[in-house]
Amino acid sequence: MQKTNLKIAGAFLLGALAATGGWMSLNQAAASNQDTYRYLNLFGDVFDRVRSDYVEEPDSEKLIDTAINGMLSGLDPHSSYMNPKRFKDMQVQTRGEFGGLGIEVTMENEVVKVVAPIDETPAQKAGILSNDLITHIDGKEVRGLTLNEAVDKMRGKVGSPIVLTIVRSGQDAPFDVTIVRDIIKIRAVRYEVERGDIGYIRISSFNDQTQDNLETAIAKIKEQAGDKLKGYVIDLRNNPGGLLNQAISVSDSFLERGVIVSTRGRNGAETDRATATAGDLTEGKKVVVLINGGSASASEIVAGALQDHKRATVLGTRSFGKGSVQTIIPLGSEGAIRLTTARYYTPSNTSIQAKGIVPDTKIEQELPDELKAQASKTTSEASLRGHLSAGDGEEATGSSSYVPAEKEKDMQLKAAIDLLDGKTVTDTPQKAEAPKKEEGANTSAN
Repeated sequence: MQKTNLKIAGAFLLGALAATGGWMSLNQAAASNQDTYRYLNLFGDVFDRVRSDYVEEPDSEKLIDTAINGMLSGLDPHSSYMNPKRFKDMQVQTRGEFGGLGIEVTMENEVVKVVAPIDETPAQKAGILSNDLITHIDGKEVRGLTLNEAVDKMRGKVGSPIVLTIVRSGQDAPFDVTIVRDIIKIRAVRYEVERGDIGYIRISSFNDQTQDNLETAIAKIKEQAGDKLKGYVIDLRNNPGGLLNQAISVSDSFLERGVIVSTRGRNGAETDRATATAGDLTEGKKVVVLINGGSASASEIVAGALQDHKRATVLGTRSFGKGSVQTIIPLGSEGAIRLTTARYYTPSNTSIQAKGIVPDTKIEQELPDELKAQASKTTSEASLRGHLSAGDGEEATGSSSYVPAEKEKDMQLKAAIDLLDGKTVTDTPQKAEAPKKEEGANTSAN
């Protein structure tokens, strides 16, 4: 009887402790909610005070827009609010056609920095280069504008001119470039047959057209090269990324089986995996993937998948290091938010966030004299202010994103062709480390 009473007492004690823990949890949740409501009330008080007392009558919609953007941009460089107009622009852009200049940009030290010009666009044809700084738009200073405001000013009526004032490392003084706005039709995939036996495929972005364009390119290359075809060069250099499902489809085109990419959200146990289906469109031919400091996001997923499965040799320089997934969450008629919801991992369970994909063979391009001064001024995920941490492992700075216009000067392409010819290709000699430079903010295309 005594033992039974002890068991009952023990059970009662554990129940009491559990109940206490439950009350503590409820109390903590209640306290957290109270704090949240207090902050929301504070926001309402400030909003009302600005509306009633500011020296000029403010635009309420703009105040809310700015407040929401401030909240999201404080999380990481890739989370943001899109008002209805920007949301519509984004939807058009992912379909591969939109109005503007054709440049991927970010914000650095209150001026606009060019991440990369988009292939075959007015900006590229006007000579805009990666790492150019835009200080004035039509003579008006950029300083004081947000990235979205600067992008809105660069967009405009098709056929209308715009003057950008450029500061370029190696140039003694700023200079103006006049560009005529046009409909930007992103040709997601370009291809050609090199020397009659090498299939060259340039993927410049991952939009709704990419997979279909890739299948067409591979079919045309097979038709043109026939039995002489040695393999493929997949050029992902300066590809800023795009749609996750297109990156998965492109990777699947070269794989027979296995994981392509996995994503993990706040709860690490919740993992989504995308796996390959049988069928290699290239029928097992050799593949070399080219990457550089401008290869980001979806292009890193493809490079990482093919590298981990040893389906391709990855050649070039370290990629950008954007290893996070953004989910577009529509807000009815009020636009949408782009929210970072997960990190993605390569098949070997490696996160490239703030680290990038390291090529199997490192090949540096020879820079022209006018660009050597800015060789160390590269942008990467790790250099963006407020970026999501790497989580594990050391963060890494970016690499060069320069690709010469003349094929005969393209050392990375030459090395890729040598590999497909069966030649031995080794890393280019190590150069002295350049000093690190803090940079950064969001990126946007226009």
